[in-house]
Amino acid sequence: MGEKQYNKNGFIPQHGGYKKLLSYKKAEIIYDGTVYFCNRFFSKSDRTVGQMVQAARSGKQNIVEASMASGTSKETEIKLTNVARASLEELLNDYRDFLRLRKLKEWDKNHPYVVRLRELNKDPNGNYETFRKGIEHKNPEICANVMIGLVKVASYLLDRQLKYLERDFLKEGGLRERMTRARISKLKKDAKD
Repeated sequence: MGEKQYNKNGFIPQHGGYKKLLSYKKAEIIYDGTVYFCNRFFSKSDRTVGQMVQAARSGKQNIVEASMASGTSKETEIKLTNVARASLEELLNDYRDFLRLRKLKEWDKNHPYVVRLRELNKDPNGNYETFRKGIEHKNPEICANVMIGLVKVASYLLDRQLKYLERDFLKEGGLRERMTRARISKLKKDAKD
């Protein structure tokens, strides 16, 4: 099955298309950056590695699963999008713990590097290469803060996505409502024929 699913004549709406979502693009950068970060700053036996990588993976993969499930279950789409959001919140706290335990500072929103990071995040085609210099910087404070900035952006995007999904559900309903409308429409058409 492809990334985007179509059913032009049925009641199952177009779904998939997660690779176009900015939240997915950011989550992919976060996953790749977290794998790099953990390999660099933690020993392989440290439990934090598995937890951080799993949280980053969950953030990314739940966006994929939500997108693919959206055609038949808006409830599942909303739940999985929220799981992605929650996973990234967990990851954010891991990065904050990293800074706190090493007596490094988390940058405030006016820090010059945060301003630069905001500019880089405006590029809808941004990828790992866009942020590599910060993610792989020799200074661990810079690395962790760049990852924090990316997680905050992805979390913001997922918050917006959840609001959109809620609004869309209230407007369009779920699969059962679409099925009922399609069935009533078919019965009316058959009655006319």
